[in-house]
Amino acid sequence: MSMKINRISTTCMIACLGATVAMAQDMVVKIGHAAAISGAQASYGKDNENGARLAIDDLNAAGVVIGGKRVKLELMAEDDAAEPKQGTAVAQKLCDAKVSGVVGHMNSGTTIPAAKIYNECGIPHITPSASNPDLTKPGYKTTFRLLANDNALGAGLAVYAADVLHLKRIAVIDDRSAYGQGIVEVFKKTASSKGIAIVDQSYTTDKAADFMAILTAIRAKKPEGVFFGGMDSQAGPMLRQMEQLGLTNVKYFGGDGICSLNLIKQAAGAKTLDNVICAEGGASLDKMPGGKAWRARYDAKYPGEFQVYSPYVYDAVHVLVDAMRRANSSDPKVYLPKLADANYQGVTTKVQFESNGELKNPSMTLYTYKENKKIALN
Repeated sequence: MSMKINRISTTCMIACLGATVAMAQDMVVKIGHAAAISGAQASYGKDNENGARLAIDDLNAAGVVIGGKRVKLELMAEDDAAEPKQGTAVAQKLCDAKVSGVVGHMNSGTTIPAAKIYNECGIPHITPSASNPDLTKPGYKTTFRLLANDNALGAGLAVYAADVLHLKRIAVIDDRSAYGQGIVEVFKKTASSKGIAIVDQSYTTDKAADFMAILTAIRAKKPEGVFFGGMDSQAGPMLRQMEQLGLTNVKYFGGDGICSLNLIKQAAGAKTLDNVICAEGGASLDKMPGGKAWRARYDAKYPGEFQVYSPYVYDAVHVLVDAMRRANSSDPKVYLPKLADANYQGVTTKVQFESNGELKNPSMTLYTYKENKKIALN
């Protein structure tokens, strides 16, 4: 009896030891995410974070092996509040935590200064949404972008205004952010080259809510269109105030910053919403390789929270992990070259990067709003 118990105990010890060794072989790989989770742009930021969490959950469920070892992915999500100073503080925090890679930041104004910090600590980051062309100008090998930049978006909107709508007089407003200034400058340059007169250029801040003085001055210039370089949290109130001032036949242009489902809520029933024409980098969800199926899974997990960028965040996480797998390492120094030569079929597109970190062959989609629905124009 005693011998039998000892055999059972020995067998148990061996089995338990084997399980312990197997568990010890698993390693944790941290991936950082940074976006505005608080403040006026929180709906965008939460959508982005949801995309990252969905990717982490899917990868962990499928099982990730890097360098012959099972890996558990963990998301380290941080709020940069769309503030440059907080963005750099978050970047340093992620560096100090030794995350293996970062998806973010959301805004150009936070991503551009954060990129310098990631370059200094050697951590790759992929932005799913920051579109200012200046981001890749320093030539940091750690910086990557997963969608078209403002050179494409601003120019595309200007071409549409000139060639399709045949507009001749447009006023521009920017919110003084890196994003707002960048996309307005590209729009102005292209619009002017197409024969459109920029009849007024006004400035606000990304915290303002009252635009009546600016819009009253613009109304006197009799524009056929207004281009706003800013975000949906301000575009909505601006559209309401345009309606109050009788600017109901004026087209309203903007980049991906205003091109959200949240704009419908922010406009609060203003008829001027129907005048909006906005641009996003990338194909519409219906035309993305895995867009419809992915959106159904997203909505099931995060009902009512989809905005714009979460599918790009989802792909960015997968692209980072794919590079780690191919390099057999989660060490940024080791897998960075594999990230640079990415060739990953994602939900949004086939992800490949130019030598400066820009996405190869980026697409762009124009949208409008009809009957409180966002509709692709191309």
